[in-house]
Amino acid sequence: MPVYREEDILGQAVMNTAMKMLAAARTAPKGKGQNTLEMFIAQGETLELLAKKMTELDKRFGASFFSRDASNLSNSKAAVLIGTRIKPLGLNEMCQLCGFKNCTEKEKHPDTPCVFNTGDLNLAVGSAVAVAAADFIDNRIMFSLGKAAVELGLFKQDIKIAFGIPLAAKSKNPFFDRK
Repeated sequence: MPVYREEDILGQAVMNTAMKMLAAARTAPKGKGQNTLEMFIAQGETLELLAKKMTELDKRFGASFFSRDASNLSNSKAAVLIGTRIKPLGLNEMCQLCGFKNCTEKEKHPDTPCVFNTGDLNLAVGSAVAVAAADFIDNRIMFSLGKAAVELGLFKQDIKIAFGIPLAAKSKNPFFDRK
């Protein structure tokens, strides 16, 4: 009779949840049904690469939370990364939520996000962490992790804004009560 030990299956449980998180993020509502999102799961050496970049970002910006979050990755079995391109949806004068008269004017400012792109990203991230919570997998949404992934060019598309969600299965959530 086989015996499945905790230490042998927790990593697989985290990966199973990560895959379901991608599905939840993909099926989250999107403005005008247009997809501007890209997502992937990072493990192993990629987590180490992300942690190194986060430490570099701390030094560049003088924001210690980058290093704190980088050390959190050592407690992670995987991380889900979700990012968005900046692409107006063509609502023009009826929208103006970006602060411009229409999408043509907004396009003259390519680094200014379309409110629908960031809204879609937030809905996708919320859907993903809901799955992690339902599966009792430790998680936390991190801007720092998303920033590192963008800077490293880990996304295939021209992703400008991203969040990362490290995942673990520990006795106590390692992403809270941090130093």
